Amino acid sequence: MAISQKYGRTYHYPFSPGTTSDDRIQHDYWQHIQKIPTLIHTEKLDGENNCLSRHGVFARSHAAPTVSAWTESIRRFWQLIKNDLGDLDIFLENLYAIHSIEYRNLEHHFYVFGIREHDRWLSWEETKFYAAMIGLPTVPEMGIVHRPADQFTFEQDVLTLTKGRGTFESHDVLSGEPATIEGIVSRNADAYAVDDFAHNVFKYVRKGHVKTNQHWTRSWKRAALKNEGGTYVGHY
Repeated sequence: MAISQKYGRTYHYPFSPGTTSDDRIQHDYWQHIQKIPTLIHTEKLDGENNCLSRHGVFARSHAAPTVSAWTESIRRFWQLIKNDLGDLDIFLENLYAIHSIEYRNLEHHFYVFGIREHDRWLSWEETKFYAAMIGLPTVPEMGIVHRPADQFTFEQDVLTLTKGRGTFESHDVLSGEPATIEGIVSRNADAYAVDDFAHNVFKYVRKGHVKTNQHWTRSWKRAALKNEGGTYVGHY
């Protein structure tokens, strides 16, 4: 039995080309978005989904805390904050190990993208507040949308965002050439119930995102930071 509830599966926009056979698509996304007063677009980062809770640090499986080598740093950090987490489950992108994208302008290895408390996902403002309280950044914001009126314009705006290099200078891990961002995650800026997750969070993933010819865990490398030697989680 799992001791922690893992992150829900994020549905793709129907115009997201980076779907796989087991991905889910939110074909009715537009009717849901029209009910959302404010939508936040954030950069989808190429890392491992980790969760910090009072029970430990979790990765894909929430049956038991993770013990992987690339979570050693965040597990040391967790030791410092575990007694302050209460009922919060803090979800973050762990960029400590390089996956299919190498970021050459990273300021940190860990970026919070969502916080759950019991049966509620906190608002984006609350998420940023608690992330700052424990000393972690949030994923980069790419745009704010207030009740979009035209579906075609909305989709074109998302596609425009996906053509950029992103905040941290994305590079293809195999060729070393500059690359576009992995994708966009759009979320309701307000709080919402856990059971309504699929109606409040959507994603776009670029086509052919995964470039590595073997799973990254077999020969993983640590991601360099822009200011090595500065104050960041890796020094805890």
